[in-house]
Amino acid sequence: MSPPPLILASTSPYRRTLLERLGLPFATAAPEVDERPHPGESPSDLVQRLAAAKARAVAAHHPDALIIGSDQVACLDDAILGKPGDHTTAIAQLEHASGRCVLFLTGLCVLDARSGQAQILVEPFRVHFRALSRARIEGYLERERPYDCAGSFRSEGLGIALFERLEGDDPNALIGLPLIRLIPLLEAAGHYPLGC
Repeated sequence: MSPPPLILASTSPYRRTLLERLGLPFATAAPEVDERPHPGESPSDLVQRLAAAKARAVAAHHPDALIIGSDQVACLDDAILGKPGDHTTAIAQLEHASGRCVLFLTGLCVLDARSGQAQILVEPFRVHFRALSRARIEGYLERERPYDCAGSFRSEGLGIALFERLEGDDPNALIGLPLIRLIPLLEAAGHYPLGC
């Protein structure tokens, strides 16, 4: 029996590029989900809820597919750092992170739309920032313009120069899709990146 079609519930080019590494055929679909946190919701609960909500939103239009949903937040001092959206906010985020540790939480949901069965998890990853001068922050933002990235950097690019060290099981989680944790979930549904 052939496995169900695979769909990534995301328009993120970063997640798409990560999933392409596995060599499995897949499609992408944009989930229509309100991403605002609920009052009192923890960052971990938020990313789990949103990963599942994205998968379910896409499953409504693809009832025979296996759907991958993912969401990520960056946390510093128990506060969520969103996507900066502009230069001023990015400067403030990086100045706040300078010399400190930022926790990234990535929610992952693999939903079999045929049965409604969902596997949901959270993958943590810690980024220890170097002490950053305003000039270095400005220089980085000028070159990379990471205004669409949580925490105001791209670790797969020049953002790596901002870090003192990284701590976690899967560096892909930092980019937005924890492939190491995803692979066994896909294999359980019949999608084998390395063959049967």
